[in-house]
Amino acid sequence: MPIDQNGRFFEGGKAIAVEGGIAVRAKRGKIGEQWWSRRFVEVLEQICDGGRLARGRAYARKGQVMDFALSAGRVTGRVQGSRPQPYEVTISLDAFDETQWTELTEALGSQALYRAALLAGEMPHEIVDLFAAHEAPLFPDRLDLHCSCPDWSVPCKHGSAVLYVLAEAFDDDPFLILAWRGRPRDVLLDALRGTAEPAAPIDPLAVEESPLEDRLADFYTPAISLSRLRERPARVTAPPELLLRALDAPPVRVRHIPLVDLLRPAYRDLAAPPDA
Repeated sequence: MPIDQNGRFFEGGKAIAVEGGIAVRAKRGKIGEQWWSRRFVEVLEQICDGGRLARGRAYARKGQVMDFALSAGRVTGRVQGSRPQPYEVTISLDAFDETQWTELTEALGSQALYRAALLAGEMPHEIVDLFAAHEAPLFPDRLDLHCSCPDWSVPCKHGSAVLYVLAEAFDDDPFLILAWRGRPRDVLLDALRGTAEPAAPIDPLAVEESPLEDRLADFYTPAISLSRLRERPARVTAPPELLLRALDAPPVRVRHIPLVDLLRPAYRDLAAPPDA
């Protein structure tokens, strides 16, 4: 069995080709097309060894991952290496408990942006902020990974391959991220359908219409006395980062973090009232 320069055993030899394995679509460059998949890959690149990830990408592109299954807090997969027996990979993270999911579901259902997007099968970018505000980060900052291979590094290339296959699976179904955190798609959507519809925003320019012939006598009369007119606070306020939501995000990153994610809290700080 090959031994590396640190005296540790590792798998050597050419991997046995897999017929019908799960191969990622991205044959070069970054894996993951949607923002949530790219964010997951960025987290992996921050917490995992770059060399093992590179070898894992090669395995994922060759289709060495035979299968994987996802459940609350757990992903399992089989990866074919150079030995006849496939390696068993288990990746665990903390799933949110029922109390956390009750609070998160109520928060998601109370805002039209999240409710409408999720019911339409989409994952709004702002959902990351909502989960963070409830101290339930959507993307993990650590993973507990185990593999039956003799490589002691974490993650090994087999675990990395499963992670990349998982990232591309998120492309096809963003609800897998939520299911991994403990809430399957159908359960979440049923709960959102059962929440009260968010209140429609008030239109400050809306005027009750009435036929002109009913208002001929007082058409030019002000609705209230001019002496009572005074400045009133706005009834509808726009979020300070509205511009960031409306414009396409620039392809700029600072230390692997999208520029928009860095600007959002700055915009909110600028809009905050000064300390007394």
